[in-house]
Amino acid sequence: MSKLADKIAFVTGAGQGIGAAIAAKLAAEGATVVVTDINAETAEATAASLGGDSIGLPVDVTSRESVNAAVDTAVDRFGRIDILVNNAGWDKAEPFIESEPETWERIIDINLFGVLNTSRRVLPMMAAQGSGHVVNLGSDAGRVGSSGEAVYSAAKGGVIAFTKSTAREMARAQVNVNCVCPGPTDTALFASMGGEKLRAALQKAIPLRRLGQPEDLANTVAFLASDEASFITGQTVSVSGGLSMS
Repeated sequence: MSKLADKIAFVTGAGQGIGAAIAAKLAAEGATVVVTDINAETAEATAASLGGDSIGLPVDVTSRESVNAAVDTAVDRFGRIDILVNNAGWDKAEPFIESEPETWERIIDINLFGVLNTSRRVLPMMAAQGSGHVVNLGSDAGRVGSSGEAVYSAAKGGVIAFTKSTAREMARAQVNVNCVCPGPTDTALFASMGGEKLRAALQKAIPLRRLGQPEDLANTVAFLASDEASFITGQTVSVSGGLSMS
């Protein structure tokens, strides 16, 4: 039997990249996936590719109204949410001393407030049903820092700390909250931030000698979203080929 059979999963930023891979893996394990993305077309296309009852919805995670409307649509359609994956993220690589407050706000709004907005809506529902799995996507930048990503690192460090705190608060309700931190991962976002020189340097630095693939993250998320991980909560797991170790 598939380990996520009959589960309803709500995934943010799932139109492409890591989020789309997570949606595909959850669906392959039996979940019905609510695919959300700022881009309605990619959300719907990803959902269509999953088959079953999965649906695509446009969501701006920086807007509580947008998040609440999508969660309400999902609950009206499926009755509950068993799995929340906070994957939506954005970054702009530049030295902090050259960055502008408008960029800080966008990075923090998407990467940190996005997680707060979805969690504030979904966690009370999970508490009421006495079950649920939340997987927040952090970043190794939030664990060890990253040159050119100071504000992003700060936001992702916030996600890691928020994960631990909500894990403590939600434990009595049997709701698990964990954080998965990607290392360098072969996505369109990575390609936009650095060329082949960066890729080659990272492949040399990563002990397993390759960049992560979206599927590497998806496999870890699917495990933490399943009942196999029912005694794991408040944890931060790096999926980085050994680039960072804890």
